[in-house]
Amino acid sequence: MSTTKARADSLSLLLFTLRSGKLMAINLLKVSEIIPCPPLTRLPESHPHVKGIATLRGASLSVIDLSRALGEMPLQDPDGGCLIVTDVSRSKQGLHVQAVSKIVHCLTTDIRPPPYGSGGNRAFITGVTQVEGGLVQVLDIEKVIHGIAPAPIEAAPTDLTMEEAEVLGHARILVVDDSQVALQQSVHTLRNLGLTCHTARSAKEAIDVLLELQGTDAQINVVVSDIEMSEMDGYALTRTLRETPDFQDLYVLLHTSLDSAMNSEKARLAGANAVLTKFSSPELTKCLVVAAQSVAQKGL
Repeated sequence: MSTTKARADSLSLLLFTLRSGKLMAINLLKVSEIIPCPPLTRLPESHPHVKGIATLRGASLSVIDLSRALGEMPLQDPDGGCLIVTDVSRSKQGLHVQAVSKIVHCLTTDIRPPPYGSGGNRAFITGVTQVEGGLVQVLDIEKVIHGIAPAPIEAAPTDLTMEEAEVLGHARILVVDDSQVALQQSVHTLRNLGLTCHTARSAKEAIDVLLELQGTDAQINVVVSDIEMSEMDGYALTRTLRETPDFQDLYVLLHTSLDSAMNSEKARLAGANAVLTKFSSPELTKCLVVAAQSVAQKGL
């Protein structure tokens, strides 16, 4: 793994430490800035993992003690350490950490699924990678935030036309996401629409599901895939599908916790039909209607 120069197809990780000195990483694209921890205002009856509220350029920002959220002792100095400001799933949060180390660059294939026995915070990681001979866990920031302040689950639209509802019933959907929280959110939306779906926690598992169902009545025609996955990301999965004759006509919707605008060109080049920022049940429903109409026109 290089710590100096990033390749065009690399994934950049920000390394940081918890109170215990444990080294962890977060996808740099999910970080908007890093600042010294400012003075915090403690709110009564707030979640125990929330240290307080910071004021950042006139806006309020919830600050999470990441060490405590991951099962460690809380940071001792409330105003010490660093604040990693994240921007994911349409919201900003501050992660209070002991220190920020550096940025490293790797390929998505360097990120492996978390092994069993990775420690008590295994539920909060999406993968692991080697950095200078040591194993570093990659944080599942969506899972951390969901455990503290679950986003309200929006109801699926009830104003679908009869034609839209009927065409949705013909969609055979595979949802791919290595974040359990994000996967559950998507599945919940589909169930509210009266749809069933297949799921996969990795791109490789998704390909296995597609192969297993190929030629059956449950053959998939719509794939909804996360982008930021370990081993093989959503772009690589899309390219693989487009290069495989049996799967090249599948409708591919890429789902990302980042701003979809910054991913739209890469998604197009990979061959995706559309890209959407997590998580909005109404917007996901609209995208699925478009997907279902597309595959219906193709007779898939």
